[in-house]
Amino acid sequence: MSYSFSRRSLRNLDGVHPDLVAVAHEALRISDKDFMVIDGLRTIHEQRLLFKKGKSQTLKSRHLTGHAIDIVPYPVSWDFDDFYPLGNTFIQACKNVNVPLRWGGNWQVHDLREWQDSAEGLVQSYKGSFYDLPHFELSSRYY
Repeated sequence: MSYSFSRRSLRNLDGVHPDLVAVAHEALRISDKDFMVIDGLRTIHEQRLLFKKGKSQTLKSRHLTGHAIDIVPYPVSWDFDDFYPLGNTFIQACKNVNVPLRWGGNWQVHDLREWQDSAEGLVQSYKGSFYDLPHFELSSRYY
């Protein structure tokens, strides 16, 4: 099935690094499940509000520099199981366009191009406690 980004998703990609935009477009092109981009470039004011509300754990977010996006399945669901197909899609998309990507499903993996298992396996192998499944970012080791 072929999906296209809504105006809202496209607006949320404004100011995002072109390599991450390329990954998002490739992910949507190859995806079996529709998704929306719900956040991209943020101001420091927006970041401070999210931090204060406990929706972010840092004031040094990669969103501030356009190196991160947040996505959500469409129709909207916050269930982990609904993010796994999208995680698989983004893992494949970053390999297809050769862009090092990091996912909030497992902060310990800095380049999803090297991951050979499923998104669910990636989450299950995570030894930390903070999961952010909507979040994808360009690896700071390269960007």
